[in-house]
Amino acid sequence: MKKFTRSIIQLATAIMFLSLTIVSAGCSLQASGEKQKPEKIRLDYAYYSPLSLVLKEKGWAEEEFKKEGIAVEYVLSQGSNKALEFLNSNSVDFGSTAGGAALIAKAKKAPIEGIYIASKPEWTALLTQKNSSIQNVEDLKGKKVAATLGTDPYIFLLRSLNEAEIKQEEVQIVNLQHSDGAAALTTGQVDAWAGLDPHMARIEVESGARLFYRNPDFNTYCFLNVRSDFAKKYPEQVEKVIALYEKARKWTLENPEEATKILAKAANLNEKIARIEMTRNDFTSPVPGDTQRSALREAAVVLQKANVIAPGVDTEKTIEELVNPSFAKKVVK
Repeated sequence: MKKFTRSIIQLATAIMFLSLTIVSAGCSLQASGEKQKPEKIRLDYAYYSPLSLVLKEKGWAEEEFKKEGIAVEYVLSQGSNKALEFLNSNSVDFGSTAGGAALIAKAKKAPIEGIYIASKPEWTALLTQKNSSIQNVEDLKGKKVAATLGTDPYIFLLRSLNEAEIKQEEVQIVNLQHSDGAAALTTGQVDAWAGLDPHMARIEVESGARLFYRNPDFNTYCFLNVRSDFAKKYPEQVEKVIALYEKARKWTLENPEEATKILAKAANLNEKIARIEMTRNDFTSPVPGDTQRSALREAAVVLQKANVIAPGVDTEKTIEELVNPSFAKKVVK
């Protein structure tokens, strides 16, 4: 009888131990699952990316991620170079840049992926003062030209010089952030400026600055980039961010005047200037793919020629690693 009782006790103990093990394992799995959810998602917004402004103004990201207990933080990017600095320093999870700027960063091993096309913009051109003698790119020889290094306007300038068969050394490029470049042009500190909207549209209207060279095909799209490690850890949240951008894109297409007012308010512009920027954006093709790869290949040729991208870099491989349509293809309908 004692032996039977001992056996019962041992069996009960074993069952209890097994139950605790299963419960513990379940808790561990749950905890592990929770670790795959970020505490905070950090999005940039930029005056050159109207969709980012709509998303921020509407509060849709906060509303969506509140359901999961995830906070949302916004950081202002003053240019592609700043957005890339934030991505590289782990200050944002998602950053808005020109495709060409992202390519330069990726060629330097930046851990980023271009996952969504916020717009096809004509956001850059070459400008001069209204009474300047400069009429074409050839007239830039020996002149001072402001540009923000590592951004689409800078790439636009290099490609324009290359097309006109002007060596980079024949022009004095002055590295200024976009708003400072606009100010330098209007005050006569430089002869020309590789501009960026909305600053470009503003000085067109306010000071009569003249766009003397335009080429929409030299613009390399507005990419939404994500840090690669974030994409690997939190693919579900990446898809949700893209879904939110899609909501902003569709809303903008349906409500262009209201979207213009949001841009004007955010960037402190009058609506006439904001409307110029909005008309220079095409929001119809959000999935990155062959079109963007082709544009980046053309930019890469000039960037390597100018030693902006090192000669030994395999640009084809770099472009393939940068352009990642997999998330957008799942979301965009």
